[in-house]
Amino acid sequence: MTTDLRYLAYTAILTAALWIPYVVCQVRTNGFLQPPNYVDPTARPVPLWGKRADRAYLNAVEVFAPFAALVIVAHLAGKANAMTAFWAMSFFWLRVAHAVVYLLAIPYVRTALFTLGFVSVAGLFWEVIK
Repeated sequence: MTTDLRYLAYTAILTAALWIPYVVCQVRTNGFLQPPNYVDPTARPVPLWGKRADRAYLNAVEVFAPFAALVIVAHLAGKANAMTAFWAMSFFWLRVAHAVVYLLAIPYVRTALFTLGFVSVAGLFWEVIK
């Protein structure tokens, strides 16, 4: 398995695991779901850290698809190289840092990490189209 595909898998696992803090917050705050919760899908109130956990998860889901598509296209097109591996690796570690900083409510660093994540996707895109 190439490095870029390995980091794609790592990013998928990270994205899949980011719902856990939100669910933990929901259960600690409101208890387990009851039958009326299934009838009315309105979100139950949670503390601010739970809302941030939910947003960190949703943000990871939103940015995963373009990243995954570019890694797969690079691999299928035979353009996977050291630079695509670098961009995939940097995207993963920036997503890890973004999730941690988002959960800790550090605003300016969060924005910088999000922007750098966008740069890594743009770099991956450049490697695919050149």
